[in-house]
Amino acid sequence: MPNEQMLIEVAYATHDRQKLITVKLPVGSTVEEAIRRSGILTDFPEIDLSVNKVGIFSKACKLDTALRDKDRVEIYRPLIADPKEVRRQRAAEGKVMKKGGGPLEA
Repeated sequence: MPNEQMLIEVAYATHDRQKLITVKLPVGSTVEEAIRRSGILTDFPEIDLSVNKVGIFSKACKLDTALRDKDRVEIYRPLIADPKEVRRQRAAEGKVMKKGGGPLEA
């Protein structure tokens, strides 16, 4: 079956816009081939495949990973803030609020 095809979704989102594109590819195609064939790089020129991480259904993978029918390829944006640091800051704010909460009522 040399002409076997599979359907792949390619997804990318910014804070104000998202796009999900379905492409038909030959069996054995890779993540990078799906991204390039989808045309999403034209719609979002800020995507740099040497920088942006990619995954299949929320699981990180490499660009040369072979795809299976009905896979969803996701292109991830770099984090704006380190999640661990944000949690530390929230915890510190909570401690300050508890200690400095104003006068105690009897």
